[in-house]
Amino acid sequence: MCALGSLDSLLFGASLTVYGVLFLPVSVLTGLWVRPGDLLAPPVAMPIAFAVGLLPVIEDGDGLGARLMGLVTALATEAGWLYAGTLAAAVTILVRGVRRATARRRANPRPRPRIRRR
Repeated sequence: MCALGSLDSLLFGASLTVYGVLFLPVSVLTGLWVRPGDLLAPPVAMPIAFAVGLLPVIEDGDGLGARLMGLVTALATEAGWLYAGTLAAAVTILVRGVRRATARRRANPRPRPRIRRR
């Protein structure tokens, strides 16, 4: 996301909308590429990646306080993109988890319990 933020800053003049639109496919791809054992990581990592990627996109200011205020403002105004991307990653992971559980259940069906007749 930091590389996409830098690319957005160079090509599109630090457009927050372009950054948000680029965040959505990255979220879905992250949900698809993560290992099956780490399926819970992308919904946690995506907001962090969004915030880190905003650093090259936010308005430059004089000092750390101005940069921090720009980051907080960008996070507040672009929260819709953040929620949409995190939701896209979570839905992708949920679908993968359900498909994985279904495949596991089909591979190892449970034996039916025996019914005793008296």
